[in-house]
Amino acid sequence: MKNLKLCSEVSVNLQLQSTEEDEHLLFSAIDVDHNRLFFISSTNLVYSIPFPTPQNAKACSRNDPSTSFQPLELEDDDIISSFDYLMEKESLVIGTSKGLLLLYSVDNNSTEIVGRLEGGVKYISPSPDGDLLAVTTAFGQLLVMTHDWDVLYEIEFEDHTDVDFLDQTVDSDIPTRRTGYSQGSPVSWRGDGKYLATLSKVQDSFLFQIKVWERDSGALHSASDPRNLSPVVLDWMPSGAKIATVYERKDETNCPLIAFFEKNGLERSTFSINEPSDAKVEVLKWNSTSDLLAGILRCEKYDCVKIWYFSNNHWYLKQEIRYSREDGVRLMWDPIKPLKLICWTLRGRVSINDFIWVTAVMPNSVALVVDDFHLLITPFSLSLTPPPMFSFRLSFSCPVREIAFLPGKSRNLLAAFLSNGCLCIAELPSVDDWDDLEGKDIEVEASTFKIEYHSLLHLEWLDSHTLLGASNLGLNHKAISSQFAPEEGMLGSSLVEIEVVCSEDKAPGSVTFSGWLAEATNQILLEGSVISIACDPVKRRLAYIEFDSGTIIEYIPGMRTTRADGTSSIHKHSVSFSSPCPWMIMACVDDGGVRKPLLTGLDEHGRLHVDGRILCNNCGSFSLYSNSSDEVATHLILATKQDLLYIVDMVDVVDGEAESKYDNFLHLAKKKREEQSSKFINLWERNAKVVAVLHGDEAAVILQTTRGNLECIYPRKLVLACIVNALVQGRFRDALLMVRRHRIDFNFMVDYYGWKAFLPFSLEFVRQVKNLSHVTEFVCAIKKENTSEKLCANYISFSSSKEVKDAHEEDQRDLKVTSVLSAIRKAIEEELPENPARELCILTTYARSDPPALEEALKRIKITREMELSGSNDSWRKSYPSAEEALKHLLWLSDPDAVFEAALGLYDLNLAAIVALNAQKDPKEFLPFLQELENLPTVFMQYKVDLHLHRYDKALEHIVSSAYHSECMTLLKHHPQLFPLGLKLVIDPLKRNEVYEAWGDYLFEQKCFEDAATAFLCCSNLEKALKAYRSGGDWSGVLTVAGLLKLGKAEVLQLAHELAEELQELGRPGEAAKVVLEYCGDINYAISLFIRAREWEEALRVAFMCRNDDSVAEVRRASSECAVVLVNEFQEGLEKVGKYTARYLAVRQRRLLLAAKLQSEERGVDDIDYDSVSEASSNFSGMSAYTTRTKNSSVVSASTSAASKRRENRRQKNRGKIRAGSPGEEIALVDHLKSMSLTSGAKRELKSLLSVLLMLGMEETAKKLQCLAETFQLSQITAVRLAEDTVATESIDEHAFTLDRYLPKVKGKMPNLDDFAWRSKVLISS
Repeated sequence: MKNLKLCSEVSVNLQLQSTEEDEHLLFSAIDVDHNRLFFISSTNLVYSIPFPTPQNAKACSRNDPSTSFQPLELEDDDIISSFDYLMEKESLVIGTSKGLLLLYSVDNNSTEIVGRLEGGVKYISPSPDGDLLAVTTAFGQLLVMTHDWDVLYEIEFEDHTDVDFLDQTVDSDIPTRRTGYSQGSPVSWRGDGKYLATLSKVQDSFLFQIKVWERDSGALHSASDPRNLSPVVLDWMPSGAKIATVYERKDETNCPLIAFFEKNGLERSTFSINEPSDAKVEVLKWNSTSDLLAGILRCEKYDCVKIWYFSNNHWYLKQEIRYSREDGVRLMWDPIKPLKLICWTLRGRVSINDFIWVTAVMPNSVALVVDDFHLLITPFSLSLTPPPMFSFRLSFSCPVREIAFLPGKSRNLLAAFLSNGCLCIAELPSVDDWDDLEGKDIEVEASTFKIEYHSLLHLEWLDSHTLLGASNLGLNHKAISSQFAPEEGMLGSSLVEIEVVCSEDKAPGSVTFSGWLAEATNQILLEGSVISIACDPVKRRLAYIEFDSGTIIEYIPGMRTTRADGTSSIHKHSVSFSSPCPWMIMACVDDGGVRKPLLTGLDEHGRLHVDGRILCNNCGSFSLYSNSSDEVATHLILATKQDLLYIVDMVDVVDGEAESKYDNFLHLAKKKREEQSSKFINLWERNAKVVAVLHGDEAAVILQTTRGNLECIYPRKLVLACIVNALVQGRFRDALLMVRRHRIDFNFMVDYYGWKAFLPFSLEFVRQVKNLSHVTEFVCAIKKENTSEKLCANYISFSSSKEVKDAHEEDQRDLKVTSVLSAIRKAIEEELPENPARELCILTTYARSDPPALEEALKRIKITREMELSGSNDSWRKSYPSAEEALKHLLWLSDPDAVFEAALGLYDLNLAAIVALNAQKDPKEFLPFLQELENLPTVFMQYKVDLHLHRYDKALEHIVSSAYHSECMTLLKHHPQLFPLGLKLVIDPLKRNEVYEAWGDYLFEQKCFEDAATAFLCCSNLEKALKAYRSGGDWSGVLTVAGLLKLGKAEVLQLAHELAEELQELGRPGEAAKVVLEYCGDINYAISLFIRAREWEEALRVAFMCRNDDSVAEVRRASSECAVVLVNEFQEGLEKVGKYTARYLAVRQRRLLLAAKLQSEERGVDDIDYDSVSEASSNFSGMSAYTTRTKNSSVVSASTSAASKRRENRRQKNRGKIRAGSPGEEIALVDHLKSMSLTSGAKRELKSLLSVLLMLGMEETAKKLQCLAETFQLSQITAVRLAEDTVATESIDEHAFTLDRYLPKVKGKMPNLDDFAWRSKVLISS
């Protein structure tokens, strides 16, 4: 699906030096290393010129010093018969008709005779590796020799026994001075040099056969059958698959056939050259990549160079360049650049033709494939047909060289430049009307073009009446008038503006292929070679011209090179390419709401240039896609040389963010697959190219593989972008069709802008879709999860406002399904006429609600059933389905058991029976149950149904107002959540007390003692209330209820003693002290309880209150002992903080070192074996395992497997320990340091103890205690901060990360820390 386009043509005229008029060139050779060409003429002059380029073309034509010629001394009757360049010798090897084998050094201008062969040299062919040289003689001998001229072997490849016949053959094989070609015995090597092939004449006949010889031994490998082959045409494909030759068919009055043979001598295939029978194929040459076959044809009126290409089992003629018969054109391919063809004539005109492959698909997805004088046309929007098949084709009088296509909504214009210099114009109808053209072959007539150009390149339509093309300023350049004639010797390009007018009436919907008038109206001469022309899509009549240097100029119709004042009118574009880009496209993009052109180009090295910068360095092919009707490009489709397909937003390209977003379009092996899977698509075929895209809602990318077949894919990113675009434009029907076609979750249509935003458009949605089947499918797919972010988070960017909206709707997602389906149902009822499908769709919305509204659906079915029983008219029956059909539809959508229960919930036993029968339930299961319900009173039947359906609130409502109080209480006791509702429904005070008491008993069993006591108080059951308070440990409530019960003093005292003992057992000595002090009057016992509770200030207060010195002394002794214990604990804590901090730093340091080592070995951090790392770090630290542990030690387990109970039990057993070398050692150390902080209770007790010590005169003890507690707390906070800082860094400085360096930082912030509010300022100042 590509065409071969002539990108640039450089022509130079080699000045022949001989005074003889008949001097002409015989042979050519190329020196790739020194980039030069060699020619030898009929006067034995060797010419050497640098490889022609646009920069040195003028020097080559004017005999510049770089262009040299040297005479070659030969005998007068000796003729040069073969000529080639030996790269290893850096010399020319020359063969003559008298058998001389010469080695000519161009640099030294010296000639050496290296051999003499009997019969004369006919053909010289170096092997591809340059190690061997094959030479054929007129005696039918083949000699293979080394570059040291040692003959490896000599074989006879032609059998001749008749001496007269041999002499005749020798005489005829000597090349004439005019033609310069050996008339027979060509030799061709396979690309790897292991075999060589010759054309051998069969004895006593005019037939020839191909013989294949082995390189090393010279043994005959295979030979073809004798055929009527051309004696001079033979070329082996460099890849080794085919040997090309020609069938002569003059006897059959048919044109020659190009035939292909395999290595085993068998014929593989043939194809006709489609020329008159007098045409003769003189040369066939493969290019270096074996994909193009060039040939020289001699016809009656002209000579031509043809280039064929093979794909899909068909040979396409892609280019034809015509020359006059007098030129005697010759050709050779550049051995390095496969698309560079070198042509030269006998009189010294050398042309360098640079070809490029361009896609044959136009911007509107119409394929125009060039094949000889046919143009195969296929609209991909209608059918995906690979060539050589086509929808219809246009036929011309000569092969097509260049085409230009102007798509339009109502008509399409086509211009074709032919090999004979004619220009053909055709107007095609709209693509939508091309169905009538299918299979037709339309002959297109040539326009009346007054000037014939040898080549007209880069044709582009400026508008529907103007064409712009470029022509090379070569020898055959034609000026439209004398004012446009170039100066003598001027080289470069000429821009030609052509006005096109049709003189015939155009019939709508048909092809206009005749009556076109074309006239060149303007011409501009430019210095430099034009390699590309592109039109501005925003300003259509503005064109951009690119030169081979990458410079770009602007062109407008009618422009001149200079203005009237003599200044240049050529305006250089602000953007240029850093290297020539033969593939240049001007895209129309949206830049902040303003349409602007974007210059895009691809150079031969795979660099994709966009707006003056290089976007991608490994681009294989690209295309532009638009999902809008105004042809604004929205996405860049890019296939890399790594066979990765990228879909790039043009917004990112314009903003310059594409490179960072897509990792410079390189596949990074270190990145996780899920991170990159959304950025590109892996192409399943190597070297597949992007040939076309289908714009708009089609959202397709068409790829062509190396085999030639077409593959159409629908990238998820393009599809989602099209759906979003349709939703933005309110095209809900188109969006729904795309969702169905590409099997995308229907919820995307609802979730992208939020389900609340979709609700107002539900009516428009139903109005556009109309198809109830599609609406039903949409309804069935709705679910409460938000699928937009999961589906396209990696493909489409969301705005911040939408993210906030989604976060708000996430909290209400349970309402999504019901709300959306309710809106759809309302829209269906308002918009669509009544019919059975409409009713079934409405039932679907009920069935798919969350939770399913089955009762509402059954109510509609019940109405239908009642209408059927009442015998309604036929018009109503046509608008609604039967009740049985509706019920079956509902059962198909829902769980039959749920539908049966919903029917029971309507208390319609007949409907329930119908549902059960249609659900194919066993009558033995449901009939007895329904009969039992039918025999019950209505209220009790409803109660039983509600119990069966677990609708206990409704059951209570039915039973509470009747005479079934015992059943009501049983229901309440079995379902305690009904107690609040029962209290609302029960009015009788006695029954309410009974409900309260039952509720209190339930709460007491659930150990909700305070609520149980409240319930008992509501029903005045004080004994149970006292028991509930006592069970809950609420001593104040117990003593209060005791007062309500009016217990005696002794009973209250006894109760107080019991409560004090119970509170002590519960670990609440402070509250027990209050009970003893207030109700028992035992002061000493109360003080001892306060001391046990460490409420030092309260204990001292009570001691002074009773003025008991012994009690005060007891408080002094207890507080002093407590201070000593705390001092020891803080000292031990300081040691642990230092120990754990040092251990943590050692573990962290070792782990970072090991991670750095692994990274240096190019391994990811995720691949580290953390078990071995932790174990190694523990061993390297030099510290032993933990010998002591605190009660609050903890460890974070790093185990990731829960399959083994034994491992889990062992992990639970070891919880609380920090295991040296364990995977979680580092985290456990940090957690343990954090757990060593002072709790709020400890701070409160510490503050109370310091106050009592000062009150009792133990100031030094208080100072020491506060100092140690402060130091411990400060060290613990510092250690935690140190650990947090080292977690965030990748390297640890042993001098910077120490407790001694961190302590001053934390200590400076101490006055601002609330953690130190327990300290006494007096003790700090003293």
